[in-house]
Amino acid sequence: MKADLHCHTTLSDGSLGIEEVISQAKRAGVTHLAITDHDTLSSLSRAAVLGKRYGVKIIPAVEISAFDGSRGVKAHILCYMPAKPDRLEGLCLRTTENRKKRGRNMANKVVSKYPISLDNIARYAGGSKAIYRCHIMHALMDYGYTIDLYGDIYNEIFDINSGLCAEEVKHEIHEYPEVHFALQLIHSSGGLAVLAHPNVYNNFDLVEELAQKGEIDGVEVWHRSLSEPDDRQKLIEIADKYGLITTGGSDFHGFYNHYAISIGDNITPPESLVKMKALCKKEIHI
Repeated sequence: MKADLHCHTTLSDGSLGIEEVISQAKRAGVTHLAITDHDTLSSLSRAAVLGKRYGVKIIPAVEISAFDGSRGVKAHILCYMPAKPDRLEGLCLRTTENRKKRGRNMANKVVSKYPISLDNIARYAGGSKAIYRCHIMHALMDYGYTIDLYGDIYNEIFDINSGLCAEEVKHEIHEYPEVHFALQLIHSSGGLAVLAHPNVYNNFDLVEELAQKGEIDGVEVWHRSLSEPDDRQKLIEIADKYGLITTGGSDFHGFYNHYAISIGDNITPPESLVKMKALCKKEIHI
């Protein structure tokens, strides 16, 4: 058994479509896959159908963007197997609408400086719910302004202090739902709440706080960002102390990853899938 419980498609900021991701998972020997696009549940029905076709068991999921107000940082929450996903629709819609406005504003600023059209950017954002930074950068690469997705031009545009789109970057975090509210909605939907990649947004203190309060069910321990063994061990110790599920995933975005990584490069232990099944009282065929 090989379970990758974190990956993205063109519905958010991935470069491959749902079928391409699932077929690649099959090639990589992945048996259980969760498509965790940002703040959208649009993949659920199609992924379930395609998963059966390719022989990959699909675990319904979404990655919720949230804001840790007490520390002033982002937090991403992976929601797995919501029994009533419609309860998350309003939250996802609000976040997506705000992201659309920011994306349009950023795109307009970029085309005012670089002689490309909005259509050039829309080509890459067509399947997504909004324009992401990676779509803007991909268009700029096409026209020779940069050869790197995340190099000097990226910083020139998106640096939070001096970038062309600094205003949008600064306001982004404050448009996300407060983390405790997001967790309440996830649990009201019957889903499991797992704090994603704590190292990316320095959420280590948040992990322990939420674990103490019983607000999360798990933490993502096997992720590329946790390159230091001490960081991973710290999370494992917190998980053991509070009985949290430990999950893992590639966080695959295809061409839009900040680093080279393939589906199945980081996986969730089989015993964690068993715990998820027990907590959700849903059938996951192991």
